[in-house]
Amino acid sequence: MKKRIKVLFEDEYFIVFDKPSGIVVIPTPQKDNLCLTQIVNREYASHIAPKKLHPCHRIDRDTSGAIIYAKGKHFQRLMMDKFRKHEVKKVYIAFVHGIIRKKRGEMRSYISNIERLRFTRGPFYMFAVTKYRVLEYKNKFSVVEVYPVTGRTNQIRIHFKEIGHPLVGERKYAFARDYSLKFRRAALHAHILEWNHPVNGEKVKVVSDLADDMKRLLSQFS
Repeated sequence: MKKRIKVLFEDEYFIVFDKPSGIVVIPTPQKDNLCLTQIVNREYASHIAPKKLHPCHRIDRDTSGAIIYAKGKHFQRLMMDKFRKHEVKKVYIAFVHGIIRKKRGEMRSYISNIERLRFTRGPFYMFAVTKYRVLEYKNKFSVVEVYPVTGRTNQIRIHFKEIGHPLVGERKYAFARDYSLKFRRAALHAHILEWNHPVNGEKVKVVSDLADDMKRLLSQFS
């Protein structure tokens, strides 16, 4: 049977998947039919048994691209510790509305998380830092390489909204009707993950090619 989720990297401790957009990583209170964790454990159970796959970080439902899973809880804790210490380099590709005149920049602010606010009392604010570099300009949008320094939920989407350039397809932090350019999701892709292996110390770099729907949008403006 053909696997639904593509593998980008694998060793005896970790496996990196190429996540499609439209799938949550873990179950939500909304009780989604299937989450990525359930899918990959079902598809790859035979050759990793008896170890279960556990996500080491999260990317949201809309976002496509690279995500790390650990083979067992022990290795999950090791990798999550590297994320907490900001020892994993993350690079995203985003399409944002309009022309960002400043080709390089850093966005710093306290952000609140809409999803977190639904289940906690009072506002919940955390300091977030996001760096970016403009790769190219299209007719109605800018293609940017994004480096989240902190790992706050939806910080990339929030920060670009705050500077007046929300992601193409954004519906949570902006009104899609305000923009003539339409896209079925927030145009964000987890492009590169790079880290020193927590077990053997080797440098690992994983690259996920831009998702097909984002490629098609680019081709329309080439």
